[in-house]
Amino acid sequence: MSTATGRLTLSDVLANHARSRPDELAVGDGALRFTWRELAARVERVAAALHGAGVREGDRVMWLGQNSFRVQELLLACARTGAQFCPVNWRQQPDELAFVIDDLAPVVAVTQDEEVGETVRAGLRAAQHVPARIVVHDADGTDSYESFVAGAPGALAHEPTTTSDDAVLLIYTAAFSGRPNAAMLPHRALIAQSLLLGPWMGITAAHRYLNAGPMFHIGVFMENLAAFQFGGTNVFVRRSDGAALCEAIESFACTSGYLVGPMIDTIVEANSPQADGRPRYDLSTFRGKRGNATFDSWVQPNSSPWGERAGGYGQTEVMGMATFNLLTAPGDIGTHGRPSPVIQLRVVDPDDRDVPVGETGEIAIRGATVMRGYWNRDAVNAERARNGWHHTNDLGRYEPDGSFSFIGPKTRMLKSGAENIYPAEVEAALRAHPAVADAAIIGVPDERWVQSVKAIVVLRAETTATADEIVAHCREHIASYKKPRTVEFVAALPRQGFAVDYDALDAQFGGGGYPGGTTRSV
Repeated sequence: MSTATGRLTLSDVLANHARSRPDELAVGDGALRFTWRELAARVERVAAALHGAGVREGDRVMWLGQNSFRVQELLLACARTGAQFCPVNWRQQPDELAFVIDDLAPVVAVTQDEEVGETVRAGLRAAQHVPARIVVHDADGTDSYESFVAGAPGALAHEPTTTSDDAVLLIYTAAFSGRPNAAMLPHRALIAQSLLLGPWMGITAAHRYLNAGPMFHIGVFMENLAAFQFGGTNVFVRRSDGAALCEAIESFACTSGYLVGPMIDTIVEANSPQADGRPRYDLSTFRGKRGNATFDSWVQPNSSPWGERAGGYGQTEVMGMATFNLLTAPGDIGTHGRPSPVIQLRVVDPDDRDVPVGETGEIAIRGATVMRGYWNRDAVNAERARNGWHHTNDLGRYEPDGSFSFIGPKTRMLKSGAENIYPAEVEAALRAHPAVADAAIIGVPDERWVQSVKAIVVLRAETTATADEIVAHCREHIASYKKPRTVEFVAALPRQGFAVDYDALDAQFGGGGYPGGTTRSV
């Protein structure tokens, strides 16, 4: 159990807020607003409903939808019952969703009809596992979420034996080896990271955070949970839509939010000046300029330590961040800050011995924010958690002044917008095409999306396929953002021994801009 958080769980934090600030706003979602007292009461009923549906300690509850305040209350209800909550990437294709459903075997699945319903239902049909209860959160009737909650007793009938070291949030990470893994994040990891980020992000009970990015992404949960920890307000929009983002910022007086480049563009378009020359919405409460001159003229600078020097190195498995740029001093050599004060970070060789300062090795971490392992991955866990350290599959080095530099993944990663893309997953989809004998992908620098995916394809003898056919095939089998944007056909892939020579492919086809060269986004 972590000494950083003691026995504290998310349920304890919620109970504290319900006692100490009962009438202050906890969550907002469109016209819906719940105080801490009201949120605590709803969470108790949701927990009782889950228990009535058969959810017990250690069981999984799955969210198959876009953003909603219900993501927050389901996480807290799972914390109350001792269950584990998993928000699933709604952008995936049915066969990808079916894999996750079968992998998690949830007792309860909460789904959404609007926009993603057809894909979600196809995923459920394709899965072998059938949840004991399927609830539709944006529908009416007996199978609706509100009916499910209303039919529950008013309180949970028993007290779970949950500790701070028990897993409560499961987040699937991008596939290193062809299939994704669900990182099991315990209460202690969520709380310890929040206790750090709160002061560094300038979060108080007056903070109002806009949950605008997809909530299957740990980057969105980082500030969400910090705001929750310090009694601030979490505001939700269903997905990135310029008008909805502007309306939420104005109506809730949001002070910050998870906004990336394309989202800023939609805000600027939606907030075009009216006849009197003034913008349509008042965004002046928002802190954080984003490099768009028009947007930046509407908002305030963020003078918090995080606002002035955001980023560092991290991954989902360590609750977002393991090193922080804000811990560096002027003139530091390292590109990715210094380690978090609640973890230890080593750089090791293949025999788990520390490499000399200035040399590159694998990053290994242990401490309060490290996951409990991956769900249902005993062999992977044995390898990745050997000797009591989480082995990240990432490369880094300590500099002579003690600062840290992230070098890149041991398996190359691409970045498209806010999403991580690993070659193994896309290459597996490419090789599933009947005309493809071999394939590799590289990332090509893209001004708008960081990188675009380029496929290098070797066709089987006496077969043909066009670039459009290859892209369409990938779109059917993996999430659209992972598909190649361009395809090059070659007679053979360059290799070094048995391994594909990706550096040669980069040189030949213009690859570059990999996230190891900049602050890694988690």
